[in-house]
Amino acid sequence: MLNELLTAIRQYELLRPGDRVVCAVSGGADSVALLFGLYLLKDKLTIRLSAAHYNHGLRGEESDRDGAFVRSLCDRLDIPLTTCKGNVVAGPKGLEAAARDARYAFLETLPGKIATAHTADDNAETVLMHLIRGTGLKGLGGIAPVRGRLIRPMLNVTRQQVLAFLQEYNLSWVEDSSNGEDAFLRNRVRHHIMPLLHRENPRFAENTSAAAQRLRQDEAALGELAAYDQLPAVDGLKTLSPAVRSRMLERFLKEAGVREPETEHIALVESLLYSPKPSARAQLPGGVTVCRVYDRLQVQSEQVEFTPVSLPAEGEVELPRLGLRVVCAPAREIINNANTFTLDMQGPVELRSRQSGDEITLPGGTKSLKKLFIDRKIPAHRRSQIPVLCDRKGILGICGIGPDQKRIARELPAWQIRFEPI
Repeated sequence: MLNELLTAIRQYELLRPGDRVVCAVSGGADSVALLFGLYLLKDKLTIRLSAAHYNHGLRGEESDRDGAFVRSLCDRLDIPLTTCKGNVVAGPKGLEAAARDARYAFLETLPGKIATAHTADDNAETVLMHLIRGTGLKGLGGIAPVRGRLIRPMLNVTRQQVLAFLQEYNLSWVEDSSNGEDAFLRNRVRHHIMPLLHRENPRFAENTSAAAQRLRQDEAALGELAAYDQLPAVDGLKTLSPAVRSRMLERFLKEAGVREPETEHIALVESLLYSPKPSARAQLPGGVTVCRVYDRLQVQSEQVEFTPVSLPAEGEVELPRLGLRVVCAPAREIINNANTFTLDMQGPVELRSRQSGDEITLPGGTKSLKKLFIDRKIPAHRRSQIPVLCDRKGILGICGIGPDQKRIARELPAWQIRFEPI
């Protein structure tokens, strides 16, 4: 087993001379084997070794027995030990997940690298569990040899090798009685599925763990191909291989605020690329909305309510949520552009959102606002936020687009409307 430990440490560059290593020890066979293996290798590796034990408080006296066993083992080997006792309660993902989260939260408070005793059998079981629940290439990669400060030096070691190692050095361990129950999926896989697969191939755990590590490398390579500074346009995304495109979209969703994008979320966004609607959208967890804005995918900004606003005959009005200031004043000269209108106004003037049937005459002719916004490729979710200037005769102009050509003043005196950013 020591050779397998050394091979993994070198293959994955888990440890360097001078590293401080905290071995997580439950008292079970695997963690006792890891602790003693690192103890035998610590001088050769020139590492500083300590241990940590977390008591979940789930099995009463049995949990306390485990803690006492680990304490006794570390005292015999003169290995510093840090302990913690918690009070774990089941969370949304169940008791097993809550216990794991509490354990890792404790381990992460400790300095140095954290070594856990996941074996090839654990890795094979994890792959099978992911297959049962449904997974992709990332899930088939099983347990990572390195994750931040966490290292798993025993992924090349089988449970059979662990037991042989413990017997060779006459080491004892404690059994967690809950491991014999079928309440958790991992236990059911371990008790019923793994024995059948081992009968077909005694090296099933080793082969599966090795395959998982190769798949992790493939996943990493695809991740590098999917890196981007800016998400490609729709046509560019459609030309990519599905493997690269799905990973780009997964990253895009994470950046948009979807914490754990699932296959169905990625597929939903991918369908926007092939939608005949240039303003198609998809609702995702966390209140995230992804829109196709013609040739781009964008995260929809928060809708800004825009209620009608009356403008004074002379003065200014601020629209903070739109980031605009509207100034009304007598014109000193005739200016007409996208944000300054010199107008022949009739009666009270107001700003409002577009309405059904609205039309405007621009230098190119008369168009409905609906068609105008489509032609200008203004995203659908922004169209109701664009201020439309009106009086009792109708539309005077549109902020950011220009005045109605039939309503501009041809000579002074006249009134002028200016839209300025705040």
